[in-house]
Amino acid sequence: MSRKQRVLKKRYAIFCEGDSEYNYIEKMRKNQGVELVLKPINMHGGGYSNFLRQIKKESQTNYLAKFIIVDADRIETVPGEKEHFIELMNYCQLQNQKGNIPHFVIADNPDFEYAACLHDSKYNGQNTKTYIEKDWGYKAIEIFKADKNIYDFLNSQSRVYTNLLDAIRGQKKLVCNEYEIKKKSFDIVIKKAVLDFNSLAHKGTNIEEFFDVIEW
Repeated sequence: MSRKQRVLKKRYAIFCEGDSEYNYIEKMRKNQGVELVLKPINMHGGGYSNFLRQIKKESQTNYLAKFIIVDADRIETVPGEKEHFIELMNYCQLQNQKGNIPHFVIADNPDFEYAACLHDSKYNGQNTKTYIEKDWGYKAIEIFKADKNIYDFLNSQSRVYTNLLDAIRGQKKLVCNEYEIKKKSFDIVIKKAVLDFNSLAHKGTNIEEFFDVIEW
């Protein structure tokens, strides 16, 4: 009797800003095949310093990469958060330089709701709160954020994640990770992370890095 072939699993940890990101990735995880294991960790807010504390606590080492998905709007609106964001970036870059598990900082500017709206081919840069409530029919933005079926909603009718990816490639981004994937050895290396605070004047996100990495 021949031995059953062992299937290597791609394991990723995803640190999420709040419920909407968590619900999206949790449903995304359930829809994926057995070769992909996502571990979304809901941060329930707390700012960038909370992200840094939680990342340091997550001691498991059997991940191909860790993704830290944050909203960038706090950088300019909350006192002290720019410094905390820099500390978070510095820690992640240090891990990457040491050759530890790659740490991808994914910054949605201004927030995940912007990335969500870009799933819709009909979205043309309108106010995200207004679009979600008026065009999508949610009674309040809080209901949208708490929707456990947000992934299914954002990938139905005129909405699909590939619309998001098409829209953001080539955008100015707060964070851009330059990385290499070595498929044969199941290895990911982040060579450099570029931080550009000037890009905060423009909406943008580097969340395509998350999709590109987990789908290789």
